[in-house]
Amino acid sequence: MIDKDAMDELKESFQQMLDQDLIQIVLSNSRNEAQGIKVKIRPVMIKGGLRFQETIYRGTKVFHSNHEKEEMQERLCDYMQNLFRQAQMIGASEIVTALVSKKGAVSVKHRRTNRDREQAQKPKDLSHDRSKRYILQEGQPVDFLIGLGVQTPDGHIVRAKYDKFRQINRYLEFIEDILDKLPDNRTIRIVDFGCGKSYLTFAMYYYLCRLSHRDIKVTGLDLKADVIEHCNRLAEKLGYDRLGFCQGDIGSFQETEPVDMVVTLHACDKATDYALEKAVKWGAAVIMAVPCCQHELNGQISCEELKPVLRYGVIKERMAALITDALRADLLECNGYDVQILEFIDMEHTPKNLMIRAVRSSRMRPKNDVQAAALDRTMEFLHVNPVLKELL
Repeated sequence: MIDKDAMDELKESFQQMLDQDLIQIVLSNSRNEAQGIKVKIRPVMIKGGLRFQETIYRGTKVFHSNHEKEEMQERLCDYMQNLFRQAQMIGASEIVTALVSKKGAVSVKHRRTNRDREQAQKPKDLSHDRSKRYILQEGQPVDFLIGLGVQTPDGHIVRAKYDKFRQINRYLEFIEDILDKLPDNRTIRIVDFGCGKSYLTFAMYYYLCRLSHRDIKVTGLDLKADVIEHCNRLAEKLGYDRLGFCQGDIGSFQETEPVDMVVTLHACDKATDYALEKAVKWGAAVIMAVPCCQHELNGQISCEELKPVLRYGVIKERMAALITDALRADLLECNGYDVQILEFIDMEHTPKNLMIRAVRSSRMRPKNDVQAAALDRTMEFLHVNPVLKELL
C-alpha cells in the first residue's frame, strides 16, 4: 500500500504530464497479469477537446477507452496503488519514471530529454484516427537509420526500405514490453547471436541507450568477417561506444560476464537451439528468438496417424517448422521461463515471422514433471528428438 505523501507525489507527476505535449505513459510490471499486463496512455483530440486514450493489455486482448484529464489522473493513481509497479511518462522535454517497491515505497526520477527544440515545437497530430505512432517516427532523422541506408539525412524513409523500417519499430515494441524485466541498477549485458547486417542490433542499442537512457553493453556475433568489420566501423562512426561486434560461431562463443538478454534473429536451423541453450545456462532474464530454416524435425517426423497429411512435402515442411518452435517454447517453460510465441511481422513479407519471447519467471518454478511428461509423450508420438532437449 502506497502512503498518502508518496501517492500525492505520484498524482502531481501525472497531473503535470497529462497535457497535449505528452507522448505516452506506459504502466508495467504488473502484480496481477490477469487484470492487466500493461497500460499505455496517449493524448487524442475528440470533437475539439483533449482526451487521453487508455489501452490496457489483458492476455491476448486489448481494450481501449477515452477519458478526460481528471478521470485519467485518478485511474493512473488507482493502477499504481493496486496493479502496477512502474510508470514511465514521456513528454516533449522530460521523461519521468516512477517505481513502487513491494513494500509500497515510491521513487520518482525526472530527466530532461535531448529532443531537438525545433522538432519538439512542431504541432503534433492528436487526431483520434491518426496513423500508427511508431517508436521511431518517419520524418525524424535517426543516425543509425541514416547510416544503414533506411533513412535519408532529412529523415525520409527510403521507399525500398519501408518494410525494414516497420520491422525495426515492431522489434522495438517487443523490447519496450520487457523493459521492466531488465536490471535498472547496473549495466545491462546483451548478446545478439547471428546479428548479420545488424539493423535490429543498432535499433536495440539506440532504443535502450539513447531513448531509455539505460546503461548497456551489447555484443553482436556473426560468422561473416566483412559484415562484422562494417558494423564495427558504423558503431565507431556513430559513437556507440558500448556496442561491439565480433566474428565467431554460437557454439564456441564464451562469455565471462553475466548476460541479461540474449537475442537471436534468423539464426539458421540448429544455431537457434545453441543460442537458446546458452541463454538458459547463463540464466538470461530475457530471450528473443526469431527462428529460421527449421530443418531438423522435418527429417525426423514419422507418425502413422498423420501420414495422410505428412505425405505432402510443403505441408510437412511447414508443420515441422511450427512444431519445432512450439517444442522450443515448451522446453524453455520447463526450464523456468514464461514464454510467448508472437507474430513478428506480417506473413506477406516473410513466412519466417514468428518470435519466441521468453522471460525468466520471477517464481523460478522447478521443472514441472507433469508438463515434462506430456512433452515427452508428444515427442514420442511424432518420433522426434530435438537437439535443444539434448542440449538442456
